[in-house]
Amino acid sequence: MQTKFAEVWGHKIRYLEEGRSDKSIILIHGLGGSAERWLKVIPRLSSKYRVIAPDMIGFGYSDKPSEDYTIDFFAKFLSGFINSTGLKSTILVGTSLGGQIAAHCASINDSVEKIVLVAPSGAMKSPTPAIDAYMMAALYPNHTSAREAFEMMSRSGTVDDFTVSDFVKRMSMPNAKLAFISSVLGIKNSNIEESLKKIMVPTLVMWGKHDKVIPIQHADQFVSSIKDCTFLELDECGHLPHVEVPDVFSDSVLEFLGSRLVMVK
Repeated sequence: MQTKFAEVWGHKIRYLEEGRSDKSIILIHGLGGSAERWLKVIPRLSSKYRVIAPDMIGFGYSDKPSEDYTIDFFAKFLSGFINSTGLKSTILVGTSLGGQIAAHCASINDSVEKIVLVAPSGAMKSPTPAIDAYMMAALYPNHTSAREAFEMMSRSGTVDDFTVSDFVKRMSMPNAKLAFISSVLGIKNSNIEESLKKIMVPTLVMWGKHDKVIPIQHADQFVSSIKDCTFLELDECGHLPHVEVPDVFSDSVLEFLGSRLVMVK
């Protein structure tokens, strides 16, 4: 796995890359995340595809300019990132905020072939206790608050030390909190319905049955609004299936991309 850097709008963007296929997947992390959130699934996905996992602008080790981090801003940034890596077409896989960004990008960018939305944000109007805990951990980053927040995200209630320490480290970086709060406001002020109606590419919506961050009932708006949509409910899983059940997640994505989806209950 290689660590690389691209320049988008004059900003330095860090990303991980693995795989040699002429078909590419871009993995888009969620709010306060980074490319490392995908480490458990990159090896499996890269056996079939060229996999690119960026630190989205404002997060991870990418630049964090003072901007309004709206969904439209992120989607246009992602289009710029796609161009900067020389991709003519790509598949987008996004989780939580990353899922909402992927959906909006697919609605405005013809280079997107297929999308996978993993418990995407945008439909929920009121925060859950898990979101409140995560926001507190981001604004006042320490190991105790971060561990409590990530434990609420997982069905098993467990989290590894690296996830906790890496989150605290990144949220303590200059401008990290600004980008986080601005992104939260961007989600609240977005209109996901209009974007979903414009999506014409095959779409897989995946959701953990026991998601406490964005409960599974919010999947209905995505499934009913996207024309060519397949829904996959993952049992024994919370908000982060790519972390909690990486093998099931990877195999389900690969099956969908090969148009031979195996439903997992």
